[in-house]
Amino acid sequence: MPIKLPSDLPAFDVLTREGVMVMGEGRAALQDIRPLRIGLLNLMPKKIQTETQFARLVGATPLQIEFSLIRMSEHQTKNTTAEHMEAFYRTFSEVRASGEKFDGLIITGAPIEHLPFEEVTYWDELKDVFEWTQSHVHSTFAVCWGGMAMINYFHGVKKHMLDHKAFGCFRHRNLAPASPYLRGFSDDCVIPVSRWTEVLQAEIDAVPGLNTLLGSDEVGPCLVEDPGHRALYIFNHIEYDSDTLKQEYDRDVDNGTEINVPQNYYPDDDPSMPPQNRWRSHAHLLYGNWINEIYQTTSYDMTKIGT
Repeated sequence: MPIKLPSDLPAFDVLTREGVMVMGEGRAALQDIRPLRIGLLNLMPKKIQTETQFARLVGATPLQIEFSLIRMSEHQTKNTTAEHMEAFYRTFSEVRASGEKFDGLIITGAPIEHLPFEEVTYWDELKDVFEWTQSHVHSTFAVCWGGMAMINYFHGVKKHMLDHKAFGCFRHRNLAPASPYLRGFSDDCVIPVSRWTEVLQAEIDAVPGLNTLLGSDEVGPCLVEDPGHRALYIFNHIEYDSDTLKQEYDRDVDNGTEINVPQNYYPDDDPSMPPQNRWRSHAHLLYGNWINEIYQTTSYDMTKIGT
């Protein structure tokens, strides 16, 4: 089954060209099944790029997915047109007022790592989102800064500034081969990393119930399961396109920002060479496993989600 997207959403054409099964509203209505409802709370500045990356991963399963785009209520993006936001996004306040529920919610990262959580302009609303997930979302997947924010809110695990940016592609060890979220994973895998902060394994270990599933000797914990809050936290960017790290590197070079060449990304660490994607298969495995776990455990009666 395909992912259901508005036919005029930019991701629709991109994914169609890639061979991802997508369908519009009219065709989806002909199928007498309940699709899984997956929301994307998109905090990233490049909204179209991010929504395409996640739609690609959640749309690669045999299930029909209804994909909903959500934004913070007061925060205005500067990198995506107002027309796009008006056409395809709803504010969190609108979603909450509707009373609707979701089988899954992805909360993206945001390039605001240098700020304390309390200084983020939409922090109070984001805390409301975290609480709302406990009654209106069956499973939450929080990514990079979003994951650090959610694990901090529920468990007090801090984010710590690094003295240099963790930037590149790093090997991560499979620490929980029996986890249903890592079904089909190799003993280790490569995952893109792009962040100025980290969470510490010792602080995660100090919280009863948290389980680290993927971790790196170089860049620390990556994927953490929080069964008590029906959540996964991933601090790195397995959803990235092949050239996303290149775009970030080129941007910083053009702006004169001091930045190291992303490690283990370009052949021979040479930025003049095209980067190679070595994480795509594990990205599809991870999100496919997450969708499968949702399908196996969510209620057919959506009013029972969160109860």
